[in-house]
Amino acid sequence: MIAQLFSATTLIGIVASGIRLATPYLYATIGETFGQRSGLLNLGVDGIMLMGAYAAFFTTFTTGSLGLGLLAAIVVGGIMGLSMAFFSVTLEAEQGISGIGVYLFGLGLSNLLFQKTLGTVETVSGFPPIHIPVLSDIPVIGPIFFSHNLLVYVAFALVPISWFVLNKTTLGLKIRAVGENPEAADALGVSVERVRYLAETVGGMLSGIAGASLSIALLNVFQQNLTNGMGFIAVALVYFGGWRMVGALAGSMVFSIVNALQLWMQVLGVPVPPDFALMMPYVLTIVVLAFAAGRVRAPAALSKPFKRGG
Repeated sequence: MIAQLFSATTLIGIVASGIRLATPYLYATIGETFGQRSGLLNLGVDGIMLMGAYAAFFTTFTTGSLGLGLLAAIVVGGIMGLSMAFFSVTLEAEQGISGIGVYLFGLGLSNLLFQKTLGTVETVSGFPPIHIPVLSDIPVIGPIFFSHNLLVYVAFALVPISWFVLNKTTLGLKIRAVGENPEAADALGVSVERVRYLAETVGGMLSGIAGASLSIALLNVFQQNLTNGMGFIAVALVYFGGWRMVGALAGSMVFSIVNALQLWMQVLGVPVPPDFALMMPYVLTIVVLAFAAGRVRAPAALSKPFKRGG
């Protein structure tokens, strides 16, 4: 069994599975990175993912349109991100507590809507794999990188796009400025409130897509608490990645490959207690975060409300 685990076929399967499983983490982590770089901490990511997953699934289930399902997740995620920005920026609420409130709201409402509109676990035909011509036929590399669904490709393409926006554009400069020194940014004429609203709304939209990637691309089902805490892992991955897009990619891949490894271990019947196997990705996250503590610096104004003239 252990020899099977390290066979070429299994290793290819583990890495390919890891890439697919990284998709929801990537969307959510990139979105949360934008929010935190602007100075806002959102612990409600998991609740937004749940609502995005439900909206995408129910819309696709009732209309048969994956595009409309994805649009529904984006709209719902954007509204919830906007709400979080309202609590944090306008009301100046304590961001950790309001984030937990958003999470509980998303968890409770998604469960209620599931019970009232579906009642039982249903399935949909999600985004199919897209086999890129020629590239998908390359031995080893093809099955790993070039045989995934659309949302997987978009998630990985977002890494360099988001890096460019955050580091090479005027908007990115404003986001970083209000996250580091909002008073100085305000003095230069930058609207701290507007930038933070925009960053948090974009973060919410990406969290909504993260949920959709579960319900209409990876699993093609919706059930209560579908995310199972993925949003909180995404928040941890922002810290793991040092608030950088490349770090978000690295963290998402490490976590998802270890997760894929434990799934394959169970499939192959490797003599490891199932509970221990399920713990592996989360234990690794704790170890890595402990190791990274003190080696990365958070945005200086993270979770600190800004009051003009204060």
